[in-house]
Amino acid sequence: MNKDIRAVVILPDTYDGQKQFPVVYLLHGYGDRYNGWVNKVPAIKDEADRNNLIIVCPDGNISSWYFDSPVDKKWRYETYVSGELVKWIDKNYKTLADRKARAITGLSMGGHGALYLAFRHQDIFGAAGSMSGGVDIRPFPNNWELAKRLGPKSAFPGRWSENSVTEMLHLLSPGKLALIIDCGKSDFFYEVNLALHQKMDYLNIEHDFIVRPGVHNWEYWSNAVSYQLLFFKRFFVRK
Repeated sequence: MNKDIRAVVILPDTYDGQKQFPVVYLLHGYGDRYNGWVNKVPAIKDEADRNNLIIVCPDGNISSWYFDSPVDKKWRYETYVSGELVKWIDKNYKTLADRKARAITGLSMGGHGALYLAFRHQDIFGAAGSMSGGVDIRPFPNNWELAKRLGPKSAFPGRWSENSVTEMLHLLSPGKLALIIDCGKSDFFYEVNLALHQKMDYLNIEHDFIVRPGVHNWEYWSNAVSYQLLFFKRFFVRK
């Protein structure tokens, strides 16, 4: 996109420039930026130590939804995160540069983005998660600047389906991705997450599905992220 984009990189306390570490990419939600996680959940830094991994928080430009927008070529955040950023991190930090040591997750818009990118780039990511993710964007045609990224749903219904995680399960190779999906029972995205879970169950796609009391807020995500990172840590150990 011919511009500099900021990211937060959290290194574990055992990082010494010699040993290589697995990496988790942690995406922010709509309206936020690259430093949202560290500002609102400062304990995320302790999670990097506890789980012995690197955490990278990219910038999604407030409302990118982590697509390569078919409407505006200046919005190419799929290319940025899954391609350019991963390569840059592997070049500049001591990482285990392998899909088996690379995971991605996020909240809300970032939950959608994490599954979207992992489904489309199973050669890059070995595990993926979502917290309160907008995993089906079709019920929300007038929200969160989605129409600016994809064009109006009324004019491009196929485009809206193609970019909804719920309609992307055909992309999955059996057993290729370790998946964890988490959503609060009172979240406005609960129904689309439940529908995704039920569809994955029907298709025999292995995944963890967590439902707890909670709504679409930082209190929920600050708790949920600990479960996600533990899931990824166990994935890295198994692999």
